[in-house]
Order: sequence, then structure tokens, then C-alpha cells
Amino acid sequence: MSLVELFCHVDDFCQAFLPTYHQALVVAGYRQRQRKGQLCISEIMTILIAFHQSHYRDFKTYYVEHLCKYHRGDFPGLVKYAHSVEPIPRALIPLCA
Repeated sequence: MSLVELFCHVDDFCQAFLPTYHQALVVAGYRQRQRKGQLCISEIMTILIAFHQSHYRDFKTYYVEHLCKYHRGDFPGLVKYAHSVEPIPRALIPLCA
């Protein structure tokens, strides 16, 4: 499966899952800030799934040596590695679902 196909599947899932998830949080009384990042949740999840499907052993090597070199055009909001790990916890619940 290509990276574009993977992103399409993940994005379709996120468009269906995230509104329901955020509504459930509001009903339960949890308030979370929804900050707009440079990468959307779909892109973060796509990067994480592609990393786990790759032959790389650690995320930093995958991000720096593969993603930044070969897929910068696919992810125009790609940031430096130091800032790339900050939004990963936002994608944990959708990724587990």
C-alpha cells in the first residue's frame, strides 16, 4: 500500500471518528483545547503507521533519513524531528481505535 493510499484510509477514518470522540469528551465533562498544528491527526497517524510498516528500528532514523528526504512533498507541514514527537500523544486514542 502506498503512502497516499494509507493516508486516504486514515483520513476517512479520522473524519468519521474524531467528531464522535470529541462529542463524547464534551458530554463526559472533559474539555480539551483543539490547537491547530502543522500536521493534522491524519498525517501524524499515517507517519506512525508507515514507520511501523517500515524496516527502521527507531523513529528518529525513520523520520530523518526516510521521511524528510523522500516524502517532504507529501507532508508540506513536516517539521524538524525535535518538534515532530510533540503531537504524537494527540494521535494515541484514534490510533488505538
